[in-house]
Amino acid sequence: MRRLIPALLLVWLIIGLVAAGQRGYFTNREQNCASVGTIFVTAIAGPLNYLGVNPKINSCHTPQPSP
Repeated sequence: MRRLIPALLLVWLIIGLVAAGQRGYFTNREQNCASVGTIFVTAIAGPLNYLGVNPKINSCHTPQPSP
């Protein structure tokens, strides 16, 4: 049982990354906070992507360093 859960988690994330690749999220387009966030949530959604879930991050703001 100790090996089953990590293996299932790994398979879940791999399926999510495959879905992100099929949607073209790893192409050479501009990479910003929103596109990286979209790749992340798509990977986390895993097989749910094939059931109609299409998570997207439209905008995000990274904190600026203080002077």
